[in-house]
Amino acid sequence: MKSLVIGDLCAAVPVVQGGMGVGISLSGLASAVASEGGIGVISSAGLGVIYRHLSKDYRLASIEGLKRELRIAREKSRGIIGVNVMVAMSNFADMVRTAIAEKADIIFSGAGLPLNLPSFLTEGAKTKLAPIVSSARAAKLLCTKWLSEYGYAPDAVVVEGPKAGGHLGYKAEQIEDRDYSLESVVPQVVEEVGDFASAHGRHIPVIAGGGIYTGEDIYNIMSLGAEGVQMGTRFVTTDECDADPRFKQSYIDAREEDIEIIKSPVGMPGRAIRSSFLERVKAGLTRPKECPFDCIRTCDVTHSPYCIMLALYNAFKGKLQRGYAFCGSNAWRADGIISVRELMDTLKREYEEFSQKVRL
Repeated sequence: MKSLVIGDLCAAVPVVQGGMGVGISLSGLASAVASEGGIGVISSAGLGVIYRHLSKDYRLASIEGLKRELRIAREKSRGIIGVNVMVAMSNFADMVRTAIAEKADIIFSGAGLPLNLPSFLTEGAKTKLAPIVSSARAAKLLCTKWLSEYGYAPDAVVVEGPKAGGHLGYKAEQIEDRDYSLESVVPQVVEEVGDFASAHGRHIPVIAGGGIYTGEDIYNIMSLGAEGVQMGTRFVTTDECDADPRFKQSYIDAREEDIEIIKSPVGMPGRAIRSSFLERVKAGLTRPKECPFDCIRTCDVTHSPYCIMLALYNAFKGKLQRGYAFCGSNAWRADGIISVRELMDTLKREYEEFSQKVRL
C-alpha cells in the first residue's frame, strides 16, 4: 500500500477510520487506528450527552468532552488523530473551534457543505481541513468557495458513496442507482479536484468511502484515482471500538436483509440495522415529548417520530430496544470481534495478495 499524504501528514496505511457517532468512535478506537499507521477519527456528535455529567449545558459538555477525548487519544498514540464534525450540528462552530484549539491533526466535515470551515482557522493553526462530499459538483463548489473567500484550498477531499453507514448525502432514489455508485463518482471527483489542484499548484488527495470492506476493495477504489479510503463499518467489530459489546454484536447477528434505509429525523436517508425500535417507529408508536438537546439544526421536534440523539446514545450503550445501530451496507459480513491491529494486518495482506494477482 502507498502512504496517504495530506500536507505534512503522512499515514503509512492509507486508511481513514470514519467518524461514527454517537460514541462509536472516540479516543479508544481513534488512537488504536492511529497507532497502526492509519488516521483515527473521533466523532464529535453527541459528546454533550456522553459527557452530560460535566455540565447540564449540552454545548459546554460537548466542548469539554471533545477536549478530553483528544487529550486521551494523544496520550495513547503518536499517530494522526482527526475529528469528524457534522455541518448539521447546532454546535458545529464550537466543535470546530475546539478541535483546532486542541491541535487535532485534521477535521473531516460533512452532513451538509462546510462552506465556511476555513473561517475558523486561527493564526499558526496546523489542523488540516477535509470536506466530505457526494459529487464532483459539490467538490468543485467547495474548492472554489474556499479559495475565493478564504484563500484556502482543501487539504484533502473525502467522497462518500451511497453504500456508507449513517446519514447519506443522496436522495432515496439515488442510493441504488449505478450512476451514483462510489465507483462512478470517484473518477469524477478525482478529475475535478485534480484539475483544481493543478491549476493552483496544490496536492489534494481524494479519499473514498462507503461500502469499502476488504483489501481488495481498497485496491480497486484506489485504482480509480483515490489516494486513500475511509472505512467505518469494518472498525465497529474491533476490541477497541468504543461502543458497548451489544452494539458490536448487533453487527455480527445482522443478516443482509436486516440492513435497511431509514428516514432520519435529521431530514436525510440513513442506513441502519433493523431493530424493534425502528419497527415501533414505522408503526407510529414513538413520539418525543420535547427536544432535550437542540443538537441538530434540521431536526424539528414537532414532526420528529423520535429523538435521534437519544436513540443513537441508547444504541451506543447497548440498549438497542430503545435505539438502533447505524451501519454501512456490508455490516452483515461481520463474523467476530478482532483487534484493530489484526484488522489492519488483514487489510494490508488482502491488498497485497490481490495486487499480486492483478500483476500476474
